[in-house]
Amino acid sequence: MENPTYDTTIVRSFVNWSILWGLVAILVGVLISFQMVNPDLNIAPWFTYGRLRPLHTNAGIYGWGIGSFMALYLYMVQRLCRTGLWSPTLAKVQLYLFNATIITAAVTLVLGFQTSKEYHEMEWPVDLMIVVLWVIFSVNIIMTIIKRREEQMYVSLWYMLASLVGVAILFLVNSAAVPVSLFKSYSAFAGTNDANVQWWFGHNAVAMVLTAPPLAIFYYFLPKSTGVPIYSHRLSIVAFWSLIFMYLWTGAHHLLWTPVPDWVQTLAMGFSVMLIAPSWGSVFNGYLSMNGQWHQMKENYLVKFLILGITFYGLQTLQGPLQAIRSFSAFIHYTDWVPGHVHMGTLGWVSLVIFAAIYYLYPRLCGTELHSIPLANLHFWLVLVGQLIYSVSMWIAGVLQASMWHAINPDGSLSFTFMETVVRLYPYWWIRALGGVLYLVGVLIFIYNIYKTAAKAQPQSVPATENA
Repeated sequence: MENPTYDTTIVRSFVNWSILWGLVAILVGVLISFQMVNPDLNIAPWFTYGRLRPLHTNAGIYGWGIGSFMALYLYMVQRLCRTGLWSPTLAKVQLYLFNATIITAAVTLVLGFQTSKEYHEMEWPVDLMIVVLWVIFSVNIIMTIIKRREEQMYVSLWYMLASLVGVAILFLVNSAAVPVSLFKSYSAFAGTNDANVQWWFGHNAVAMVLTAPPLAIFYYFLPKSTGVPIYSHRLSIVAFWSLIFMYLWTGAHHLLWTPVPDWVQTLAMGFSVMLIAPSWGSVFNGYLSMNGQWHQMKENYLVKFLILGITFYGLQTLQGPLQAIRSFSAFIHYTDWVPGHVHMGTLGWVSLVIFAAIYYLYPRLCGTELHSIPLANLHFWLVLVGQLIYSVSMWIAGVLQASMWHAINPDGSLSFTFMETVVRLYPYWWIRALGGVLYLVGVLIFIYNIYKTAAKAQPQSVPATENA
């Protein structure tokens, strides 16, 4: 078979830009965590918590998350298909449009132009840019898979395809709106229908952006990092199809105890609990792949990121279904427990896996060794401890908050005012900010390590015949 030629320049560019947007997301996140405990930091209308919070989430999910996934998809698809990209030119157009979209979204969000829909705050002109961007990305990946020279479709390709199709459907339906001006529109749906569509989108965005792509990455880079195959390809495929089927029905668990029909809530609750099984199918597959290889947790810095990442995925997919049970949801919904849950997923599961993948591929893109493995280990421990401080402090704060909200005097009046609850939360908000600072320091070390690795890049950075 003729040796394939892989396009690596575009992968490296996407990695660089995704790291930049990730840094922006964390910097803004740390700022708004301090704004919660020191309102004087809300220094101008454009830099208030209400404007910066959607900037933080969108820069994290779309800039860091999707930017990294685009880089890693372009890297993995060539090797898993044993062929070059269908169109390197299209990939370059994608990179320019990606950055233009992120910048446009950031500016409009800070200026206050938003739909107020969670994870879909961007207004309709930005939506159009996102649609074009996603079509370009999807066509290039799908056409590369179609022209593949490797007959076997490894599970990572299945997760990649699911995310491409899933995001397209979710985004198009939820973005349906009637524009009334250049940066203002109204949803095509109304009332409980609008809420139901929004959380069908919102939770399945977690499925198709924060679950399927990281699993595609995990299944590719764990075997590459350990040097041993995944435990069971059959189990990975069964878990994949089960996950895709069950996830689509779970969005309404965000709407328990609302005017949404009870049967819709119950359906979402049931499928959410069943979702534990396919999620843990991947967790067990990762753990069983380490049989006889657990010593690599000490010896191989990449394995620490990957195994702790899949562990947080497992914890996330136990905590999430429990929160979907009506009685538990009635207690913790709208409390600080929820951001603790979300950030265990984003900082613990998604980001740890991305860090490992970038650490693996970047030296290969540069044709050199990683600048410093000790710095990579330091990065690991800082982000691990920072994420745990963040999540655990928020879980404790959430339980305290819920307990105070639900406390009733003998005469039926509330035991605590809203402001008394807020005052009791201040120590935990300080602790959260500390966890964010630790995480930020870890990410700065990561960036420095990658920068120094890039500085040692060789002219011929990657052999054209690297195998999958």
